[in-house]
Order: sequence, then structure tokens, then C-alpha cells
Amino acid sequence: MEKYLGKKNLAVFISGRGSNLKSLLKFTSKKNSSTKIILVISSNPNAIGLKYAKKYKIKNYGIKFSKKSSFENQSLKLLKKNKVDILCLAGFMKILSGSFIKKFAKPILNIHPSLLPKYKGLNTHERAIKNKDKFSGATIHLVTQKLDSGKIILQKRVKILKSDNVSSLRKKILKIEHEIYPKAIAKFITNL
Repeated sequence: MEKYLGKKNLAVFISGRGSNLKSLLKFTSKKNSSTKIILVISSNPNAIGLKYAKKYKIKNYGIKFSKKSSFENQSLKLLKKNKVDILCLAGFMKILSGSFIKKFAKPILNIHPSLLPKYKGLNTHERAIKNKDKFSGATIHLVTQKLDSGKIILQKRVKILKSDNVSSLRKKILKIEHEIYPKAIAKFITNL
């Protein structure tokens, strides 16, 4: 007997251009995928990433984040109504409250542009270069109430070259984010 029956329903939270969302949509639209994205919510109603959701005919909402509690309450209703199994944060530039995490009560995955536990929070590329690190990378982890501190599901590193600057490092890391986020979701689901 299979570990799970049918596909897992994913929701994706975004804030901007949605390049990680795009790679997740490609991955989940494959015939043999064990997941499907059924909902995309953006904290920015004008996010370019919402266009990908429309292109794939996925329910999508742009909810202004001006008031965190309002955004979270509306989002929770949509997540519950659509029977979402896993929430993926993909370029979602806001911090969810502990109350939201408790009320959702299902796995929330996040992608972070550093090799956690190093460089939690923002400006990860700047910090890695400033500290003359030899490597940086990306981490997919479970979201907990402590910022960027949940269990690590998958990491991949990239070499920081002497010629790298913040922009070139950001591009290198974004490329591996697109590669490892789908793999991390697949790995996470087989362990459910």
C-alpha cells in the first residue's frame, strides 16, 4: 500500500517575481508528481509571480500585507477552504506569526538563501561576502516560530569566487534554489 493516497495539495506564498514558484509549478505539473499546487497567495497584489499562477490556472490572491493579522486571517481561511496539506514559502518576504503557524497546524516549508544555521534573516549574500566565506548556498527548512531555525530538509552549497559580488552570488544561489526546492518537497513528502 502507498504511504499517501492521491496528490498532496500545496499552497505557495510569494511576494515578488515568483521565480521559485515557476520552478515548483513545472515540477508539480509533471504527470508523476506526488503534489499539486492548488493555491498561490501573494503579500503584494502586484507581484509578477501571480501571472504564473494565472498561466497555470491556479487560484491566486494578492492580499496586501499592510496589516499582518488581516493578511494571516484571510490566508488561513483560504488554506482551510482549499484543504491545503503543505504550505511552501517561495520568496515570501514576510515573517508569519506564531499564531498563524499554530492555527495552520500543518507543515510549512521555506527556502532560505544561505547555509543555515549561518545567516538567518536578511542580507545573506552581503554577509557571506563581507565575512570572506568560501561557500554559501540555499536551505529548505521547516518553519517554526523561531526565525530560520526549523529542521533542515535539504541544502546545497555553491563556491564563492573572489570575483563574486552580491549580484553574481544572488544569481548563483537562485539557480540552485530552483533546483533543490522541488527535490526537497519530494523528499519531505516521502517521509510523511
